Amino acid sequence: MVAFPAPPPVRIGDVEIAPTLYNLYVDESREHIATLQATLGIEAVPGNDTIRAAHTTASISAATGIMPVATLARALEDALGRLALIGAVATEAQRFVFARCAGALEGMLGAVAERRMPGEEADLTAELNAMTPAIERSVEASAEPVVEAPVEASEQAAVPEVAVTAGDRRATRIEDEIDEQILPLFLEEAVDLMRDIGETLRQWRAAPTSPEIARSLQRALHTLKGSARMAGAMGCGELLHSMEDRIDQAVRMNSVQPATIDGLETSYDRAAMLIEHLRNPDAPAPEREEPAPSIADVSVSVEKVVAETPVAGHEEPAAAEAPTRAAGAPAPYVPAPQVHLRVRADLVDQLVNEAGEVAIARGRIEGELLALKTSMLDLTENIIRLRKQLREVEIQAESQMMSQQALASERAQEFDPLEFDRFTRFQEVTRMMAESVNDVATVQQNLMRNLDQANAAIAAQARLSRELSQRLMGVRMVPFESLAERLHRVVRQAAKDTGKRANLDIRHGQTELDRSVLDKMAGPLEHMLRNSIAHGLEDPATRTAAGKDAIGQITLSLAQEGNEIVVSISDDGAGLNFPRIRSRAVERGLLAADDEPDEAALSQLILHSGFSTAEEVTTLAGRGVGMDVVRNETASLGGRIEVSSTTGKGATFRVYLPLTLAVTQAVLVTVGSRHYAIPSSMIEQATEQRPEAAEKIRKAGSTEWLGNRYPYHYLGELLGHADVTPPQERRHWILLVKGGTERVALEIDSLSGTREVVVKSVGPQLARVAGLAGATVLGNGEVALIINPIALAARFVERHAAPAHDLAVVESDGAIPAETPAAPTPPTSTVAAAVMVVDDSLTVRKISGRLLARHGYHVLTAKDGVDALEQLATVLPDVMLLDIEMPRMDGFDLARNIRGDSRLKHIPLIMITSRTADKHRQMAAEIGVDHYLGKPYDEDDLLACIRDCLERGH
Repeated sequence: MVAFPAPPPVRIGDVEIAPTLYNLYVDESREHIATLQATLGIEAVPGNDTIRAAHTTASISAATGIMPVATLARALEDALGRLALIGAVATEAQRFVFARCAGALEGMLGAVAERRMPGEEADLTAELNAMTPAIERSVEASAEPVVEAPVEASEQAAVPEVAVTAGDRRATRIEDEIDEQILPLFLEEAVDLMRDIGETLRQWRAAPTSPEIARSLQRALHTLKGSARMAGAMGCGELLHSMEDRIDQAVRMNSVQPATIDGLETSYDRAAMLIEHLRNPDAPAPEREEPAPSIADVSVSVEKVVAETPVAGHEEPAAAEAPTRAAGAPAPYVPAPQVHLRVRADLVDQLVNEAGEVAIARGRIEGELLALKTSMLDLTENIIRLRKQLREVEIQAESQMMSQQALASERAQEFDPLEFDRFTRFQEVTRMMAESVNDVATVQQNLMRNLDQANAAIAAQARLSRELSQRLMGVRMVPFESLAERLHRVVRQAAKDTGKRANLDIRHGQTELDRSVLDKMAGPLEHMLRNSIAHGLEDPATRTAAGKDAIGQITLSLAQEGNEIVVSISDDGAGLNFPRIRSRAVERGLLAADDEPDEAALSQLILHSGFSTAEEVTTLAGRGVGMDVVRNETASLGGRIEVSSTTGKGATFRVYLPLTLAVTQAVLVTVGSRHYAIPSSMIEQATEQRPEAAEKIRKAGSTEWLGNRYPYHYLGELLGHADVTPPQERRHWILLVKGGTERVALEIDSLSGTREVVVKSVGPQLARVAGLAGATVLGNGEVALIINPIALAARFVERHAAPAHDLAVVESDGAIPAETPAAPTPPTSTVAAAVMVVDDSLTVRKISGRLLARHGYHVLTAKDGVDALEQLATVLPDVMLLDIEMPRMDGFDLARNIRGDSRLKHIPLIMITSRTADKHRQMAAEIGVDHYLGKPYDEDDLLACIRDCLERGH
């Protein structure tokens, strides 16, 4: 084998960099410097993205040894960080320096791209380092109650416009000037920001004295306000600005009352409606909001306005400052979005279908290969048999020749020598045939080897096809929490309309659903929440008299059970009014006057069309067009609803929705001559029963396994096949099936095994059929329906009389074990220590990962704290390397989470950061960090720290 030499390193001055890392550094630095050029010089207050871009540029430059870039970027980061920390606004001169710095960084990166070490920017670095004291002095000056310096003419002209009451200012209508190019970006950003604002408001209500929550809320409002103004949504920006002012007043006066948060939530709901109107112009625009009363005096004096002018004046849109920008500064631009790609939903559906067709074609190939393998095995048996028969012919030929030779020796004069030639020729032919059989056997072995390789290739292709289908389906999946703020708004509005108080708790909101399913279920879920408030929760006085909290609790939780998503809505109200339900059912003819149904049957009556127990018609209840619509929408998606209630304690609605899958594992079963597929996740046990045991289960109507009762059903009967009955065989297949809380013992004719199937839609008409989850195409081209036996059994029970409750429950004949045997303990083995590198810089992750891999460590990487915590749910590294400044969750918060978790607190932590001040080291030590290294770190020191952590046996 020819060994190719490794490519030579890239030399930048005295620094040598591996080619791959050099390319990564240049690409990543170019992206961050582009961010700096797009924002520096126009941002009044540096944003998080700007500071992070400067920080990452400095870190990766120091890690790769490009110190001139690292020095300038670090000075820029310090100046920007100081501005953001104390909430100061950059002056025109400061922004000009920042713009120069961005241009200098671009030039320095150009030198690196040309493989030259850039020169130091000492003067510019000195200006940035001297800027921090000036920033602090400017903030102290702006904090004085009266501005002594003369006011510019432009500022004097602005004073009369502001020196009015807050109510007059907010009541002034501001016309929107929508920028159609920026609006989609704003709407996309608003989805996450509005969700964060709503969640933070709820946190502030629970902890009104927390200054951290208030600051977080102000930051989110400030970011969204700036984006709204950039997009030209001036009305929305005005509303968000007023919310920001009210929070600031409440915090400064230390007066955060429930009414304050109520007013903010009302403004938040209106902001959500404004944004929805921008997204969908056909949606009704909200009415103008009346100004909320200020906590302080509503009149604003001219002196106070003048004093605040330096800060307030910088909150104008950046476009107003463009004419005064220095001529030498680089022209700002808005970078094109590189992270997100908008794709039409129908195109995604088409790609999913085509991926499914690929899987179906692969299934046919697998079937052909299986048939070919079967034929090859038959050929092997035939070759063995032919070889045996040829050997018998050879033996017979040898015996005859020996016999003839003995006879010839006795009658040598009478024997014709030509007869010996015939026998010799016959022996040659048999030997030639044996050689031919050996040749055929050799070809057969080669074919079997090629067949095995083809099967291995098909298995690899199956894995790739499965991953492709799953990822394509993942494009359509959205977290349920994207609907959370809408549901919270519904609960708040319904509580106001009814004069009640309610709190909505959404659990496991990160569960993902298909976007089309979530869109269809949004309306039904809103109706069930309104029902919980209108029908379920009592008024505060009644709840207090009953010993309950005055605030009603509604819990919406999500869980995945097998191939279903279960959405559960429960409240702690009075529960269903069963006497009222029964009387209304008798009035409408749904029940006879002498019928005495149980509570479960009465619960199902509320799902009938036009059924309502409300005493009067209101905007929330009384029309009887609610729950039947919920049931129909759920049924159209192939789902079902279960209702349970306890008088005086509340009611629970459980909605079962099929999990949207492109590819799934299913068990193929046969009834009569037809094949059906059952999701394998629903099957707890598959057993073969003797005829007498199967007959015993049929007569009893149920069986029991591990303490659970399974009602018996024959699949042919559930499917309505009147001409099909259970076969009279020596063995009978019975499947124990579970879906949610329901169980069924299902008898089938035969079992064909488990295989991977592609789930195809059956259309809107068949989707309403209970128990039909989809269809698939088998390898031979046959279409098999994917069924849900639980839903089929429920429909069958509704249409027929339920089996008597006093039927005996029998135990099966032993094919079903009494308990599941414990899995054998796998043998222990020596593996390389795992080290997780947590850093938001791809370059740092690559450099550290290669170093650790060279020394025999197993490397895991995470891009920030949140990503690391998600990975720690499934893997436990031996050591973790942490950066401090990262998006979403920084290194300190990650370390606190790890030390606070009993499962993770033993993991050694090594912090590697450019923050080398004593206060950062002290904070890390207090949290419990084992080692603290600065960037750029010494490789030997890092390896020594890792060895120390491993040897101490954390």
